[in-house]
Amino acid sequence: MSEKKIRVAIVGLGFGAEFIPIYQAHPNAEMAAVCRRNKAEMDKVGDKYGIKKRYQSYEDVLKDPDIDAVHINSPIPDHGPQSIAALKAGKHVACTVPMATNADDIKQICDLQKKTGNIYMMMETVVYAREYLFAKDLYDKGELGRIQFLRGSHQQDMDGWPDYWPGLPPMWYATHCVSPCLAILSKPGAPALAESVVCHGSGRIREELIKKYNSPFALETATFKIKGSDVCAEVTRTLFDVARQYRESFDVTGSKKSFEWQQVEDEDPVIHTKNSPEKPLTEKEIPQRVKVPDFASRLPEPIRKFTMPAAIQDADHLSFLQGGGHGGSHPHLVHNFLMAVLGKQPAFPDAPTSANWTLVGLCAHESAMKGGDRVAIPQF
Repeated sequence: MSEKKIRVAIVGLGFGAEFIPIYQAHPNAEMAAVCRRNKAEMDKVGDKYGIKKRYQSYEDVLKDPDIDAVHINSPIPDHGPQSIAALKAGKHVACTVPMATNADDIKQICDLQKKTGNIYMMMETVVYAREYLFAKDLYDKGELGRIQFLRGSHQQDMDGWPDYWPGLPPMWYATHCVSPCLAILSKPGAPALAESVVCHGSGRIREELIKKYNSPFALETATFKIKGSDVCAEVTRTLFDVARQYRESFDVTGSKKSFEWQQVEDEDPVIHTKNSPEKPLTEKEIPQRVKVPDFASRLPEPIRKFTMPAAIQDADHLSFLQGGGHGGSHPHLVHNFLMAVLGKQPAFPDAPTSANWTLVGLCAHESAMKGGDRVAIPQF
């Protein structure tokens, strides 16, 4: 592996701090700087991890010629503007989901990525989670047969989260359930892309939550068509006033076998095997719980331990706890981003793919607000 080190600044140190030890351990990264508006909290993190260069101003990070890349973990409304500013400043960008909250910012990011040639990667956890990697392996090996249908679900109680969350339209933050449905059908150089979506809202959140975004729905559920495919996908999203344990999931319905994500935390997923005269099964034998392996062997040895939550030095952020450690995805995300910056492999997801995954949700909410009209998804 190359000895070149990419100098990374982490922006936003709540959830973002969980990535610091991974970058510090990666052979091709230098954890060069941290950025947070609150100086006391920034210094607490900087002191803990021994990071000397600290910024309260994002603009100052972008002016620093010794920073090669920024990893953005800021509040959702900042994702688009901060990614645009970083690409304009000549930095590579890793950004937590979603890419942005409007199509104009998404288009700007895609245009700037093409113009600058710098890497943009949306740090989507689910497509590097061990459950997804397991299902993708089964499909690529032919064990699932022909994919007939896909379903994603992301249900989470956001009461008590920061002030930009209350009332957020559920589908504005839909990439965790959209992305695996598209990624599993993707091939190198040929991403599967959604072309149109139909969405319906259901139920109603508390009146005080509706005011900020004028979004009344407790639940939004959408079906989207996949370009050049006969496969349809369905996704469901909730944020407020729904009784449900946290769940990020996706199911794959195949002609030979089907994969179903576990219903509740600490269960195992289920594989359903199609009955056949050659190999008859009883009804009880068709579904089988399956242990999902870890995929740390795909990573450089120094960061393999970070697929396990116990290895994260301070894994107490609510998103990490609720997400069950995000399926061991964090070191995979870091490694893919660094290898993309070094030109060793394409970013996944790259800017156009990230745009499509995000726009499914934005267009789905538009559809729901129009009573279920079909909405075409812009292709950037």
